[in-house]
Amino acid sequence: MSESVNIRELNDIVASKSNFVNLVTSGMGRIIVGQKHLVESLLTALLSNGHILLEGVPGLAKTLAIKTLSQLVDAKYSRIQFTPDLLPADVIGTMIYSVKNEQFQIKRGPIFANFVLADEINRAPAKVQSALLEAMQERQVTIGDSTFKLDEPFLVMATQNPIEQEGTYPLPEAQVDRFLMKVVIGYPTKEEEKEIVRQSITQRYVEVMPTVRPSEIIESQRIVEQIYLDEKIERYIVDIVFATRYPADSGLAELKSIISFGASPRASIALGKASRAYAFLRGRGYVIPEDVRAVAHDVLRHRIGLSYEAEANNITADEIVTSILDKVEVP
Repeated sequence: MSESVNIRELNDIVASKSNFVNLVTSGMGRIIVGQKHLVESLLTALLSNGHILLEGVPGLAKTLAIKTLSQLVDAKYSRIQFTPDLLPADVIGTMIYSVKNEQFQIKRGPIFANFVLADEINRAPAKVQSALLEAMQERQVTIGDSTFKLDEPFLVMATQNPIEQEGTYPLPEAQVDRFLMKVVIGYPTKEEEKEIVRQSITQRYVEVMPTVRPSEIIESQRIVEQIYLDEKIERYIVDIVFATRYPADSGLAELKSIISFGASPRASIALGKASRAYAFLRGRGYVIPEDVRAVAHDVLRHRIGLSYEAEANNITADEIVTSILDKVEVP
């Protein structure tokens, strides 16, 4: 009985603390037309204390989305444009010799912010990518002999352009795995595009007012960690991830030849975290199977390796995830 009481308590806490979600969503909606999934995914990653990789053609409001979110949260925002000549020091910072003081001083890089936009991450060489990913993983940066903790909350949103592959350095699988979610953004609908054109013609500028403090986000992240994840849901998450590794055992023998490698244990952790955050966005203190299914594509699409056969037949990771979700028994 105590369990049900705890869930009721959790529900009340989540209901009272998730009020800001509607404020942030409506604030984003005033600036960005459509892109509901992008806004929801950003909030899921932020509340899970993870990072997000966005893939979409230019001009889909990716930059605007994270900038608006940082203004709504009243947090520090920085943008790093990744280019082939970028150096790790341009991201994390460096030691500069001060002639006046006759000593080295530390100049902090743009990574020292709450919301960091890593624009076109696949344009920079591996050294720079790994410097950013180390900061994401460790939540700290070492410059010279000094180690600095990064600000909280800390969200990296990296973008990559799927069409231009010349002069790019694709992210290695092990590094892509560090992103909690990979979100693919599509074009707006006709109605949304008409609204975008209308807004640009009238030059209607909406001032973004902060609606939530960073401390509230940190508190919400702690609540998300306490959201109830039943053993049945845990088993469901593990079943989904195992189906990417051993598809034949799950009755999906046809996937065996099109998956070169399955999702890592990091995927199971990420599915659990993202499902909890999604439940929080829905104002619930417990996770239901629909939460897991809602985030499964974004959490798994970059963690499944496709074989040559899959690529030859134009089979995508999304189609594989859909097949797995259709097959794995829902609790």
